[in-house]
Amino acid sequence: MGLVLSEEQRILRDGARELLDTRAPVAALRKLRDEAHVDGFSRELWSQLVELGWSGMALPEAFGGSDFGFFGVGIALEEAGRTLTVTPMLSSVVMSASIIEALGTEAQKSQYLRGVVHGELLLALALDERPHHRPSTIELQATATPTGFQLNGQKTFVLDGHVADHLLVVARTAGAIDDPHGLSVFLLPCATEGLAITRTTMVDSRNAANISFTRVDLSADQLLGPINGAADALEHALDLGRIALAAEMLGSAQEAFDRTLAYLKLREQFGVAIGSFQALKHRAAQMFSELELARSATYAALSAVDDANDNIGLLASLAKAQCGDTFVLVASEAVQMHGGIGMTDDEEIGFFLKRSRVANQTLGDAAFHRDRYARLAGF
Repeated sequence: MGLVLSEEQRILRDGARELLDTRAPVAALRKLRDEAHVDGFSRELWSQLVELGWSGMALPEAFGGSDFGFFGVGIALEEAGRTLTVTPMLSSVVMSASIIEALGTEAQKSQYLRGVVHGELLLALALDERPHHRPSTIELQATATPTGFQLNGQKTFVLDGHVADHLLVVARTAGAIDDPHGLSVFLLPCATEGLAITRTTMVDSRNAANISFTRVDLSADQLLGPINGAADALEHALDLGRIALAAEMLGSAQEAFDRTLAYLKLREQFGVAIGSFQALKHRAAQMFSELELARSATYAALSAVDDANDNIGLLASLAKAQCGDTFVLVASEAVQMHGGIGMTDDEEIGFFLKRSRVANQTLGDAAFHRDRYARLAGF
């Protein structure tokens, strides 16, 4: 693993930074929030990102992707994190497309992966059912019928569920509610009869939905992969999502730190810049150190995906835990060091505090991943 980006990766980073600084600053997120935008993200911006190849970086050329590598996805999302840009990248491109690539037939891959790459389809993964992330605790039932299956149950916090064209629904087809080996994935249009999708307004302006399934009838060919055989593909897709989200959190935390450092040099008290105060220097040094650890963990996880490393799960939890703790620390310190203005909605630093709390909980908080890391490491 290298902490120095290649020339191609630097070009990607610089191009992404220039575009997002211009087209999607934090002010754009504020505008989406204040207008209660129906989608919660800019489809025009997403179309631009699709044209730049964001939607196909980690997908094979056979389905229209560029096969640039997962590290490229991480670089793109790190830059998106700096401006808190909201896109369907995590839900549609990273997690949902990964499951289709792993479990889909050639016809399904050709249809849906090409649709994602070309920006014609948005996908969402309907997984969690409880207030906290518990990926194997699934109660939503898929009951066999003469023509296929019927779904009954509920899903919560479905990222981009209100704007998706199709859902990938994780359902229980065998075993107890916490048995990971009794899970199957179904692919269905969001217009399917019996679906009720309710958008949730998140404090950080990220998009999610609660979804209920009432006697939703599916044909047998809407099952992705073998019945009861989704556990491995699902876990891999979630690890990709955790690593991608860690990269986004790293970018957000770095931006919050950079803004705070600039403010410490600007704000004066008792005739001197407050950044000269020893106590604030110590707190800034701690943030810097934690950021460097988060960067190392995240880049190691991104490299592991491209190298097909056996420790992807371990490194995914390491990166998500470290970035979760670091983002929460930096965002909290940033608001405090900005003083009273940091508590107002006029100051953008508060947006980073809100995002840190939601991002930390998404796909498992730091405590969840420390426990998972220990289990995977054999403790």
